[in-house]
Amino acid sequence: MKKILLILSLFLISNLAEAHNPGQSYLYFSTYEDRIEGEFQAKAEEWNNALGTNLPKIYTKDDLESILPQIHNYILRNVSVNSELGEHPIIFTEPDVLSAGESLGTFSRVHFRLDNVTKIPEQLEVTYNLFFENNDQHRGLLLQAYNWKAGIINNESVHSAIFSPGNTTQELDLSKATTWNGFISMVKMGIWHIWIGIDHIFFLLALALPAVVTRLPNRKSIIEIFNQWNGVEKFKPAFWYLVKIVTFFTIAHSITLSLAALGVINLDARIVESIIALSIALAALHNIVPIFKQKEWLIAFGFGLFHGFGFAGVLADKGLSGEYMALTLFGFNFGVEVGQLLIILLFFPVLFFMRKTKVYSYSVVLASAALILLSLIWTYERFFDVNIPIRAFIGI
Repeated sequence: MKKILLILSLFLISNLAEAHNPGQSYLYFSTYEDRIEGEFQAKAEEWNNALGTNLPKIYTKDDLESILPQIHNYILRNVSVNSELGEHPIIFTEPDVLSAGESLGTFSRVHFRLDNVTKIPEQLEVTYNLFFENNDQHRGLLLQAYNWKAGIINNESVHSAIFSPGNTTQELDLSKATTWNGFISMVKMGIWHIWIGIDHIFFLLALALPAVVTRLPNRKSIIEIFNQWNGVEKFKPAFWYLVKIVTFFTIAHSITLSLAALGVINLDARIVESIIALSIALAALHNIVPIFKQKEWLIAFGFGLFHGFGFAGVLADKGLSGEYMALTLFGFNFGVEVGQLLIILLFFPVLFFMRKTKVYSYSVVLASAALILLSLIWTYERFFDVNIPIRAFIGI
């Protein structure tokens, strides 16, 4: 597991490095239902060489705003956007800055929107001639940051074209954007999120552990707790009972995800994440001391409501706006359900195969106890916003 995490970390670091490299500037476009927005990103060195300014390597928004009129004039002289609709004048909006660390410094974020967008064109013809006059090795990268119909959400590193001194005009194809592409991207996002959401997986695991056994009555002593299970006889009823539990979880988080995404209900993220962690403890405790006999679906539904608020935070972090919200919510929820079912298909046969062994009887209790400990640590950390050093020693 640690090797996998290391590989993923190196992958993410390499992507971040690729996203903002020396000698590069960036032009991002975000395509919505009725408008096209974007931003220019560049380092202080690029602006200083082009404008003769003295912007420090690491600077603030106030520093950027002090030379903003010069930046705007320079961009308007050297960048143009056209389509079948005609010319699209650049209208500047509120700027911002992006820190890329001490080695790369600060990048400006000069935001804009395109005028004359009466409908979304099929292609944009972009002429970009920034910074080449002082550095013929400089390259400008053209990227689609957001295009729901193209299935592009919060893209920061995958570029569509490269501008160079000998190639200053490029076309950005928007014709392949369809509602189906956007929907599929939401399904994939839902699947991926449940696969990387370890707290959601642990919650499902806690609910799944007793799905292949039945509890014997009147078990109260410590020894009896470890021997309170009988393995079920048939695969199909146990499997469908677990699917029912998972489906109740999906129904619950779909309700609160929709309410949160539409702005009807908003809860404090710290509280939501703490309750999500605590839900693992309760589900695991139920495996040791029954709380809702043969009604695990109640736990799945009740805490699924809070997991839905957590999923809403994911969509917000991805920069999803209010457009295509019905398809976004349906696609994401459908993806989560698919992801959950795939997880079940992966580990349920193993549980069923082991169900009548003493190892499994002990494993249910011991694994549940471990999940309780882990979730209580998470709950404490999330609620009080602290890190507990003991985690490093137990490998979590």
